Amino acid sequence: MSKVLVSLPDELLAEVDAEVRRRSTSRSAFLAAAARRELGRRDPIALDAAITRSQRRFAEAGAFESADLVRNDRDRLR
Repeated sequence: MSKVLVSLPDELLAEVDAEVRRRSTSRSAFLAAAARRELGRRDPIALDAAITRSQRRFAEAGAFESADLVRNDRDRLR
């Protein structure tokens, strides 16, 4: 395991320390979890592209009644 030295604003460190105490964990565990969560996020550009594709697909689908879609799915599964 590697050790790193990071600089954080005093206010942020105070918030981290308060949360660490609340969770009964360590700074290292808390910051490692935060880093993993951030690294697991989707790329914002890819996310924007996915939203644009979805919006285009909905626009191309035309008007529909959502209750009809739910009813058809329910009936199909019976």
